[in-house]
Amino acid sequence: MDATERAILRRTRLRIALLVGLTIGALLLLAGGISYAVLVRSQEAQIQRELRWGTERGTIAGPPACSWIFRYDGTTVHTGANPPPPGFPLRDALAAVAATGATEITTVARNGTTYHVRTEARDDGVVQAVFDARFQLSDRRHLLLAFSLAAAVGLLAAMLTGVLVGRRAVAPLAEALTRQRRFVADASHELRTPIAQVHTRAQLIARRAGDDGTAANLDDLERLIGTTRRLGEIVDDLLLSARLAAAPADRTPGPPVDLTSLIATAVAAETERAAERQVTLALDAPGDPLPVPGVESALRRVVGELIANALAHTPAGGRITVTLRAVDNRAEFVIADTGNGFDQADARRIFDRFHRGAESGDRRFGLGLALLQEVVTSHHGTIAAEGHPGRGARFTVRLPRACSPVTAGRSARIRSTRPRRSSMLA
Repeated sequence: MDATERAILRRTRLRIALLVGLTIGALLLLAGGISYAVLVRSQEAQIQRELRWGTERGTIAGPPACSWIFRYDGTTVHTGANPPPPGFPLRDALAAVAATGATEITTVARNGTTYHVRTEARDDGVVQAVFDARFQLSDRRHLLLAFSLAAAVGLLAAMLTGVLVGRRAVAPLAEALTRQRRFVADASHELRTPIAQVHTRAQLIARRAGDDGTAANLDDLERLIGTTRRLGEIVDDLLLSARLAAAPADRTPGPPVDLTSLIATAVAAETERAAERQVTLALDAPGDPLPVPGVESALRRVVGELIANALAHTPAGGRITVTLRAVDNRAEFVIADTGNGFDQADARRIFDRFHRGAESGDRRFGLGLALLQEVVTSHHGTIAAEGHPGRGARFTVRLPRACSPVTAGRSARIRSTRPRRSSMLA
């Protein structure tokens, strides 16, 4: 399993833990909110019943230090034996009820507490009942504190539970990814030998058939050779993908890869085939080494596949130009051809696995370009395609440059075998 997949699994486990924790925490908060609302409602209803009883009977059953009854006969306010709190009675409310006869209910925040006041007209004057709700407020604070602690503990326990659930839920996926990678690597490795043997034997049969003059089935043999070659390429693609997943380029130790030498070698390897197809193959590369970090075999596959792709889609008389240059802290190589091209609307989709464009024919079953993008991405680079139907295609690959240069001996060898100016290879 590669670093990207491990990061995805970690994020998945974290999301599951957070979702489970937040869900349980939200349920606890909801339960606490409902309980608090029920408590407040019941306390308010009880206080109003006490006040109503006080104005009707002239006394309140609550603690004497928390309730007061005031009587107003139009001239004098009688406070009773229980000393009233500062600011009471509410004389404005007494006068207003005496004048209008309408019952007035109000709440006053004063003296660090909340007072509920009911002023009501009676036959012998006006009665004002006052209730101090400090004990009810204390009960509410205690309830909120208890629910806050319970919610915090419950949220922590829920997140721990979510972590365990996430591990158990994601474990089969992680195991499946590991098995998939192992299967691809093992299957590709085991298939390489028999496919290579079949391909070699088919070539021998075709050569013998041509030597003996019995060319009746030569076309079928050529098709068989082409099929086995494509099967070998697909197996190599799968094996390279599995290797990159097991050891990404940024974690693969080794010296930097000289992109100048690598591209020159890849172009030279296609010179003969380009001449057979009557296609001009030109290289424009610097004379000095251009080192990049990464896996040399994987980068060689990228360059070789892009050149082979250009050859396959460029008709006789066409031209393929391979350009390499350093741009700031990156190395950029461009492979442009004058071949069939493609619709620019497919520029992104051609890198999808098994995508088949309108002109794909039997080309690599849509796996090659997807693998190239995987290789370039694993090297922290980018690959882009630009095409125009009937006017060719252009593939641009950008890779980060290495900090350490290649060896001096290797540099001297490169400079002695390759000029700075563009060269025509076919």
